[in-house]
Amino acid sequence: MTSSLIRGRPRRATAHIRMRVAHAVLGALAGAGWLVLPVMTVDAHDPVPTASASAVASAAAPEQEGTSAADLVMPLVAGVAAVALAGYGYVRRTRRARTRTTPGTVPAPPSVPIPADSERQARAALRLADDCVRTSREELSFVRERFGDKRIEPFAQALRAAETELSAAFAIWRQYEGGVPEEPSARRQALVGVIGRCAEAGRRLDAEAPALDRARGFDVDGESLRGAVGPEADGDERVAAEGGVGAGPEGAGAETSGTPEWAGAEISGTPEGAEGGIRAALVVAEGRFRELTGRVVTAQRTLAALHESYAPTATGSVTGYVEQAKDRLVFATARLNEARQAADAGDSLRAVRRLRAGEGAVAQAGVLVGGVERLSAQLREAAGLVPTVLTGAEEEVAALRDGSGGTSLTAGELHARLAHADGVLAAVRAELGGGAYDPLDALRRITGALERLEGAGTGVPDTAALLVARSSVAGAEEFVGVHRGAVDAEARARLAEAVRELGAGNAGRAGAVAGEARELAERDVRAHGIPYAGAEGDTAGLAGAVLGGILLAEDPDGGPPATFGGPRTRSRHHAFSRHHA
Repeated sequence: MTSSLIRGRPRRATAHIRMRVAHAVLGALAGAGWLVLPVMTVDAHDPVPTASASAVASAAAPEQEGTSAADLVMPLVAGVAAVALAGYGYVRRTRRARTRTTPGTVPAPPSVPIPADSERQARAALRLADDCVRTSREELSFVRERFGDKRIEPFAQALRAAETELSAAFAIWRQYEGGVPEEPSARRQALVGVIGRCAEAGRRLDAEAPALDRARGFDVDGESLRGAVGPEADGDERVAAEGGVGAGPEGAGAETSGTPEWAGAEISGTPEGAEGGIRAALVVAEGRFRELTGRVVTAQRTLAALHESYAPTATGSVTGYVEQAKDRLVFATARLNEARQAADAGDSLRAVRRLRAGEGAVAQAGVLVGGVERLSAQLREAAGLVPTVLTGAEEEVAALRDGSGGTSLTAGELHARLAHADGVLAAVRAELGGGAYDPLDALRRITGALERLEGAGTGVPDTAALLVARSSVAGAEEFVGVHRGAVDAEARARLAEAVRELGAGNAGRAGAVAGEARELAERDVRAHGIPYAGAEGDTAGLAGAVLGGILLAEDPDGGPPATFGGPRTRSRHHAFSRHHA
């Protein structure tokens, strides 16, 4: 059997072999001529007359010298020819090696990122940027409560810019997941765009982090900025922080707005000084904490009432929220108490770290309690809409059946879809008279059945579809936000798509994608497990704080608290935490 390499040999390889053979034959002939020449000339001398011994001796010496010089001519010529042929062959081989394209001799091409590596970096960049945006939004809410909207506008503007960049990155990623673009080079460039936009979002937040610390009175002798991206950051996070393969128009080299001049002078120039700023921040956090302790009790009663009024599926999206809110508040209690003790002792660095952890826990407790309150209100609204929407849907189906409603469906398609709609509407009608049911799910099924009937679903059904979509998107947003320590990029990307679809008025699509996001996020949390649970010396609520991304899980004690900023500054309280925690 002929080997593949032999079968694939270029035709010009035969010419190279012939040339080598010709060179070898020529060299052999030259060497043979050199050896045969003395034999051919041994009998060619002229006879000489007899002479005396002295005359013969005197004439022999010059004759021998002449013969010796002639004998050296041919060897010299042969040697020069051999050297020339060898040099010519070497040059030919070198030139052929440089341009050869046969397997095994191809010069190493420039290193191109492997698609799998670039995709992993893009996922890490999306997750990191999303975490930075969410954390910055949470901390800014406490700053707004203290200073008001007008005085925090530079920070809010940086946050909005980061949200815009992140939204664009998620949109590119979703297209990439869908196979657009198709060309390999274009797909690589799409990943470059994702990573670059995430890096730009982080830079916008990093640029304002020092000013925010000064505004809050946290910048103690420059200590607040120690411990940016250090050895603890993994390779993918470092790519996201530095722009990595995203160093392009959206990536490296983008200018940032810098620190606003007024931020350090007007806001941080409060009469309290550094310790006064921390105490003022504690007042805000403790006030919100006390408010939540009352709301969580109310939320527990509300949830119990929902269980009695509706089917179990109606409250499934907020199952465990009250317990998780209590867990966050227990963690916040410990951290805020430690922060006040540190402030009283003059340990500002420790006070800042504990304060930020407490603020993060309070913010997430508010999200969890707010989720129960939101669902209760939406269930009441849905329950009021179901009878009207159901009656309107039945009328539209009847109009399409008798031909008075306009549709582009064929007769067979229309008949099948009308039969499906009849079944859905009949089931919902039976649930209305059968006791507890899920109003949001009922609206979801009604609007879904009408969507399949072209020309149907206007007016009240559209209002119902919008309510269902808003509930699904809000539920997914809450779940991802309080479990972001475990949720990966896929769920976040679908959530971002659901938000875009909802903003564009595509309620049905928004609700469906939000459901996918919630399912993916729940899968990630199950796979992640509960970190730090049952660990020796475990602080109450530590596992939930790490799962929620309140602590960055870089140390055995849970690590530093996440703060306003991008990848380079979000863990800036890390360096001194080891000495003061």
